[in-house]
Amino acid sequence: MAEVVLATASQKQVWSNTFWKEYIRESGFSPYMSRQSNAIFRILGDLDGKGGGIVNIPLLGRLKGRGVEGSEVLEGNEEDLENFNDQVRINWIRNGVVVPKSTSYLTELDLLGAAKAALKDWRAEKLRDRIIAALNSIIIPGTADENGLAGTDTSVSYANATAAQRNAYLVANNDRIMMGKLRSNSVSGVWATALATIDNTDDKLSTSLISTAKRLAKNADPHIRPFRLEDGREYFVLFANSLAFRDLQADTAMQQANRDARERGLDNPIFQGGDLIWDGVIIREIPELGVISNGTIDVARNFLCGQGAVALAWGQGPTPQSDMDRDYKFRPGVAMEELTGQKKVSWGGKNYGVVEIITAAVADA
Repeated sequence: MAEVVLATASQKQVWSNTFWKEYIRESGFSPYMSRQSNAIFRILGDLDGKGGGIVNIPLLGRLKGRGVEGSEVLEGNEEDLENFNDQVRINWIRNGVVVPKSTSYLTELDLLGAAKAALKDWRAEKLRDRIIAALNSIIIPGTADENGLAGTDTSVSYANATAAQRNAYLVANNDRIMMGKLRSNSVSGVWATALATIDNTDDKLSTSLISTAKRLAKNADPHIRPFRLEDGREYFVLFANSLAFRDLQADTAMQQANRDARERGLDNPIFQGGDLIWDGVIIREIPELGVISNGTIDVARNFLCGQGAVALAWGQGPTPQSDMDRDYKFRPGVAMEELTGQKKVSWGGKNYGVVEIITAAVADA
């Protein structure tokens, strides 16, 4: 009797598609991740199925001139449209699991199936950590060419950045970095000096600080665009360290807003936890956002994001591999590989879609 046997390639494709969707969703950033131009974390697939190791991101500025009115002549008074470029470099990420028969015969569990689930969890954590690393990175401005056009920015991890690179980053992004609650805290232009101004009394994450950061985003030059517009309302998203989020929950204005303006019942964040919202800013707790020391206390780097904060590029999406013939089929294994990269989008040393809010983050007593 003839029976239909599903092709192995088809089985792999199903696993691949499911793997992609599930690990993206479980990364914690998925509500703000898409291929749309207004996404906070924009997915780029320009190299899917093609060669190359770099994905270019064209960035366009806004028109700032007054134009002409009435019978004024427009010819000769046109305005230049600023344009920039950023790049994401991609690299291979792989992992795999081998389950020898000497182990699998001891149990009725499908260990190879469990390995696939473990690979998905590992990849979700890897994606989350990549996004956090990009947000925390220090931008290095590109070198201008002979025509004065700005070169493409690069980035370096905070831990590996020199004092000079951190200082230059602070100066270039002075219109989009809040060191505690006072704008004057960063006037020195020295990262370490500005960081040391933050204390655990006045510089906790608060509703007033969030409103100030939102105004920075709207008035920075170039502006940081809100990631979403609904009925004329603008929304940004603040990804906050857990200790900073704790301080915001204790803020009097936030408590009153949750008590008096949010829905009643167990879904209220007072009882249930979850995202907070204030002044058109959605605040999402990211426990993996770590702390750094300012020499006296621990502080947190929190990130208020608009459109195009981070670019995520894929040259090859998650592709399953299996090797069932190792050691005469005694040590079968499964693996997952993808070609991918990420970068905090920038131009001329400036964050494109991020206002950084650095606050106290002192551990519970």
